[in-house]
Amino acid sequence: MKIGILQTGYAPDPVIETSGDYPAMFARLLDGHGFDFHTWEVVDNQFPDGPDDADAWLITGSRHGVYEDHPWIAPLESLIRAIRDSGKPLVGVCFGHQIIAQALGGKVEKFRGGWATGRQDYDMGGQPLRLNAWHQDQVVQRPEGAQVLASNGFCENAMLAYGDQILTIQPHPEFTSTVIEGLLNHRAKDVVPDDLIARATENLTQPVDNADLGQTMAAVLKGEKI
Repeated sequence: MKIGILQTGYAPDPVIETSGDYPAMFARLLDGHGFDFHTWEVVDNQFPDGPDDADAWLITGSRHGVYEDHPWIAPLESLIRAIRDSGKPLVGVCFGHQIIAQALGGKVEKFRGGWATGRQDYDMGGQPLRLNAWHQDQVVQRPEGAQVLASNGFCENAMLAYGDQILTIQPHPEFTSTVIEGLLNHRAKDVVPDDLIARATENLTQPVDNADLGQTMAAVLKGEKI
């Protein structure tokens, strides 16, 4: 089964050296499901011909904002709507979560409450969910028909489902503690408040539920019900 990865940004070079870039992180998270991956670097205006170029689709995170004026944003939104109309499965993470919401009529903005950095606790239908996060932007208005699957007091729309076809996740199930440590060392300074950096550093050794979310993502990509 061919999974098309739409890469919307690049990890810092020191993170790539230890963990690979975003497509490699997702390939590890989704290993064991018989997936073949092909990446289109949409951040550099490299796009597939259309939804039929893959069996299912995944949109990565990015340091960019979905509301920024980049020449690849509008074509990506058009592709998202085409994938939705095709009925093919689609998963979006962080920036992917946000751009799907924006493309389908929702609203994303720089959150007044600030940053979520490192391990976070979410409520997923009454069950605890622990994932690493790295974001200030949030989906503040859901598209019509979007269902909330997970949230917490900081991020109301942490995980959304659009029927059984589309799953989007604000935190990063593909981010290990090594990735978070790399981001803390190479992207956090003068951007993330010091107290959040300290808290994220303290929580680096705490467990996260990446594997469980990887199974959920894989099921959606295979066309199973959310």
